[in-house]
Amino acid sequence: MTTERIDPPGLSPATGFSHAVVATGSRLVFLAGQTALDTDGKVVGDTLPEQFERALGNLLTALRAAGGTPAALARVTVYATDVAAYRAHAPELGRIWRSLAGRHYPAMAVVEVVRLWDEAAMVELDGFAVLP
Repeated sequence: MTTERIDPPGLSPATGFSHAVVATGSRLVFLAGQTALDTDGKVVGDTLPEQFERALGNLLTALRAAGGTPAALARVTVYATDVAAYRAHAPELGRIWRSLAGRHYPAMAVVEVVRLWDEAAMVELDGFAVLP
């Protein structure tokens, strides 16, 4: 699989995401929304960063089980119950992303939602990847 990350000069600088990702490969992996669930199905983490780290870890676990790596992510959507809190924690969330997924940033969006399926969840991530 190859990816080309495109950040045109006519758009604002991309920080922590790519404006476009051109992916060439033969296998698409669609990743279900992941919250901060532990193996017993309980939401863990009292803070947004703690829940983000677990949710991202869960997403990457599903991706690795399908044979992919973080570099294969082409698109991730983050659903947050409080975008203001997400923005306030952005530097820490960026550090968590880099520690778990590296510096291969997919095309991303952050969407505020009223609530998530798991009522205690503050954040959920889904996405898709392109594998060779």
